[in-house]
Amino acid sequence: MIVDATGVAFGAPVEGPVVSLVPSHTETLVAIGAADRLAGRTAYCVEPAGEVERVPAFGGTKNPDVAGIVDLRPALVVANHEENTPRAIRALREAGVAVFVTYPRTVAEGIETIRVLGRLLGGPAPARAAALADRLEATLAAVRARTSARPAVRVFCPIWKSPWMPFSADTYAHDLLAVCGGANVFADGPRRYFPVTLEEVAARRPAVALLPDEPYRFGPADAAEVEAALPGVPARLVSGRHLTWYGPAIGPGLEAIERSIASASAATARRAVRPAAPGT
Repeated sequence: MIVDATGVAFGAPVEGPVVSLVPSHTETLVAIGAADRLAGRTAYCVEPAGEVERVPAFGGTKNPDVAGIVDLRPALVVANHEENTPRAIRALREAGVAVFVTYPRTVAEGIETIRVLGRLLGGPAPARAAALADRLEATLAAVRARTSARPAVRVFCPIWKSPWMPFSADTYAHDLLAVCGGANVFADGPRRYFPVTLEEVAARRPAVALLPDEPYRFGPADAAEVEAALPGVPARLVSGRHLTWYGPAIGPGLEAIERSIASASAATARRAVRPAAPGT
């Protein structure tokens, strides 16, 4: 028996076609050998590229085509508490569709979710999920060992603009930053996501800014705006997939975000010790 994030119990394994409403879970299902059972996805489920295009898309994560999914008669829909709306999940369940809801808020929980999905699907999935999770746990341990030996770097990391919106400690992205050596300057935020001004960001004295390309696609102009508002703070563009996707992306995500924080921190340190120009 497996219990999901909403308290619903599932007998395992579940047999039959599966619909994924979460991009990272779609990637996970393919990675653990369940690609042949994947009967539906969202338009945002684009990984692994070259393999998911054959799978029909049923709307987006926030507005899935509930009627289309119901007509498909899947044995299981995989959803997420944050990615998908309670209304869509409720509508599917009221139509008689089994919906398994996940809610990982730490890197370790993201890895455990892979194991859970493997056990839920059965067949070759449990063994492949366990092997993938073992590799990711090794990467997690290695990154933690490196970053625990260094002082934490104060990081500003928004996920939206107009208004600027960072995230609090109650998020997966916060834990990933912490594992990678970052100290989220808005960890004490009033909600999981909330608006701030760049003046409020400056008052928190970050040493580094990381700007992901999803859900808001930050670009060079945004990085320049942040650096102008926060003198001496380097702004680095990073992959949103590396920051927020739990699944196969956890491994490269940990390593890439660790590198970004370390390199930006080194740039800040070099600026701090730069000698004054002659005559000043």
